[in-house]
Amino acid sequence: MSPINERAMNNAMASLEMEGFVVLPEYKKLCEKLLNKEITMAEYISAVKSMQGIGA
Repeated sequence: MSPINERAMNNAMASLEMEGFVVLPEYKKLCEKLLNKEITMAEYISAVKSMQGIGA
């Protein structure tokens, strides 16, 4: 991952954690795949919904 993407992800995670959310490693890995263009936004959204038990 590029340094810019790494910094952006760390900032976003810090912001979420300050609001009381927990960023699990699975979510970080999924986000890394999106930032590295290994998956599409549609695939990312579908995966997040699946992980949360939300129907597509």
